[in-house]
Amino acid sequence: MHQVGSGTHLTLLGGFGVSCAGQRSQLPLGAKRLLALLALRAAGISRGAAAEELWPASRRGRAAANLRSALSQGKIIGQGRVIEEFGTHLCLGRCVQVDADMFSGEAHAIIAGSANYRDDGQALARITNMLSRDLLPDWYDEWLLADRERWNELRLHALEALARQLMEAGKWLSALQAALAAAAIEPIRESAHRVIMEIHIAEGNCGCALKHYQQYRRLLRQEVGATPSWRMDELIDGLQSV
Repeated sequence: MHQVGSGTHLTLLGGFGVSCAGQRSQLPLGAKRLLALLALRAAGISRGAAAEELWPASRRGRAAANLRSALSQGKIIGQGRVIEEFGTHLCLGRCVQVDADMFSGEAHAIIAGSANYRDDGQALARITNMLSRDLLPDWYDEWLLADRERWNELRLHALEALARQLMEAGKWLSALQAALAAAAIEPIRESAHRVIMEIHIAEGNCGCALKHYQQYRRLLRQEVGATPSWRMDELIDGLQSV
C-alpha cells in the first residue's frame, strides 16, 4: 500500500477523485488517467509503456507528447509531488494514499479470517459499501480491464466470506446485506446466491430460501440457458418441492 504522508488521497472506487489536505483537486483527463495507471501499477511503469497503454491509438511521438503533458499537469498536487521519476521509470509517490490499495488489503484480511467486523456496525457498513463500488466506472480503457477483473473477483470473495462469518455469528441482517451486495455485482454468480439461501435457512426462513432459489433458477435460465448446480439443489432438499 502506498504510504500516507502529505495527506494526498487518490480515489478509484466509485469514480476518480484526488484531494490534498481535504481539498479536492481538478485535473485534466490525461493527468487523471496517468495517476490511475500508476496507482494500479504498484511497481511503477516505464515512460514508453505508460504512453502505449494510455494512448494506444496514437503514434509513438504523439503518445509521448501526451504523456509529457499529463506528467506536467499531474506530478505535483498542492505542495506534494505525487509522481516520482527515476530515469525513464515512473511511479506513484509514497505520499499518496489510494483507496483501492486500502480496501484490497481489507478484502484479503476478510478472506483470511483476520478481520473482525462482527461488533462494529459502522465499520461493517463502511467495508460493505466500499466493496460494492466499481473500479473507475464509466472508464473504458483497455488497460483497465484486467485490473477491474482482479478487483471484482477479490471483492466478491470478500463479500461472500464476510457474509458467512456474520452468519456464523448470528448477525443475520448484516450477513444478508453482504451477500446481497455480492449478488448485485454479479447476478448470475451462484456462490453468492447460495450464501443468501444459507442465511435464510439458518434464520429459519425456509420459504424465503425457496423463493430465492426459484428466482435465481429463472434468472440463470434466461441469461445463460443453464440450471443451478447440485450444490444449490442440495440446499433445498427437505424444503417444499419445487
